Amino acid sequence: MKAVHFGAGNIGRGFVGLLLHQGGYEVVFSDVAASLVDAINAADEYTVHEVGDEARDTVVTGFRAINSATDAQELIDEIATADVVTTAVGPTILRFVAPHVLAGLALRDPSRTPLQIMACENAIGATDTLRDEIRAQAADAWDAIVGRAVFANTAVDRIVPAQPADGGIDVTVEPFFEWAIERPPFGDAPPHIPGAHFVDDLAPYIERKLFTVNTGHAATAYFGARAGIDKISDALADPEVAGKVAAALEETSALLVAVHGWDAGELAEYRATILRRFANPALPDTVGRVGRQPLRKLSRHERFVGPAAAAAERGLPTVALVDAMGAALEFDDADDEQSVEMQRRLREEDAVAFTAAVTGLEPGHPLFAAVEAVVRRRQSEL
Repeated sequence: MKAVHFGAGNIGRGFVGLLLHQGGYEVVFSDVAASLVDAINAADEYTVHEVGDEARDTVVTGFRAINSATDAQELIDEIATADVVTTAVGPTILRFVAPHVLAGLALRDPSRTPLQIMACENAIGATDTLRDEIRAQAADAWDAIVGRAVFANTAVDRIVPAQPADGGIDVTVEPFFEWAIERPPFGDAPPHIPGAHFVDDLAPYIERKLFTVNTGHAATAYFGARAGIDKISDALADPEVAGKVAAALEETSALLVAVHGWDAGELAEYRATILRRFANPALPDTVGRVGRQPLRKLSRHERFVGPAAAAAERGLPTVALVDAMGAALEFDDADDEQSVEMQRRLREEDAVAFTAAVTGLEPGHPLFAAVEAVVRRRQSEL
C-alpha cells in the first residue's frame, strides 16, 4: 500500500506520516522545501520522540520525498497509483495541492480502487475545501474523474512544538493524539490507520477539538503573555492563568453540550486531559509561537469568536471567552506580522470598525458590545 502525504514538516512526519507507516503504507512525502526533501531522501529512518510521562521513541522507515515545485510529474505519477492521499499543509495551501491531485486522478486507471483523500488540517471541512478546489479546477472533466476518489473529512489533534535546531528529520511530539475520520464515504473499505477512529458524524468531534484544544491553547498563550510568562507549561502552572483558561473552556463545553449533546461529565474529563497536555513541561512550547497570527485567531469562525458568538446567540455565558479575546488584543510581538498589524490598527481604527472588520460580527449581534468594550479598553492603553 502507498500513501502520498502533502507537507513533510513536523506534523507530517511526527503524526500523519507516523500513523500511515504504522498502518503498513509506504509514505511518499511531498514538499516544496528542497533542503527538507533532500534530508528525507538521504535518510533510511527517522525517530518520533514522544516526551512526557509516557515517553517513548518510534522509528519510521519506508518513506521518500518529492519536491512538488521541481518534480511535479513524478508526484502526479505517484498519486495516480496511490491508495491514500493526505495533507498537513494549512487550509490556505490546499488550493495549491488541488492541481496535483487532479492531474493524478486524470491519470488514474478507472478500474483501480478509488483514491482515499483526507485533508488533515486545523479547519472545519478541510477535505470538502480540497474537493471543491479540485472540482473547480477540473471544470467539465469533473464528472469523468469524480468516481476515482472518495473524500472524507477528518479532525486531527497532536501537539508538535518547535523542534531543536540539531534534530535533523527526527520529530518531538506529545504522547496524546486523536485522528477522527468520517466513516460513510469509505463504505465497507476504510483505510487501515491504527489509532484513528471512524465516526458517522464528524461535526461534534471537530468542534470539540477546535473549541477545546485550539481555544484552550491560544487562551493559555494570550493569558500567559499578559502575565509575562514565556513557556506554555509555565503559564498553566500559574493559578490565575490556569483559572482563566479553565473558565473559557467551561463556556465552550456548555456550548458543545447545547449543540451536540455531549455528556457534560465526559467533556469535563476531556478538558482536564487537554489542560494536562498543555502543562507537559517536556514540551518546549512558547506563548509566542502559539499566540502568533492573532488576527486570524480572532476572526469570525475561529476559536474565540466562533464559539462565543454561538453561545451568545443561545443566551449562554461568554464572559471568560471575551476576556481571552481581550488578552489576545494585548499580544504584541514584533516578530509576528499579524501582531504588528493588529496593534497598528488598534491605534488607527475606530473601535466599532475594528471590531466588525476583525471579528466579522455585525454591530447588532449579541456578542458585539462585549467585544467592542475590550477593544476600547485595549485602545485606551495604547
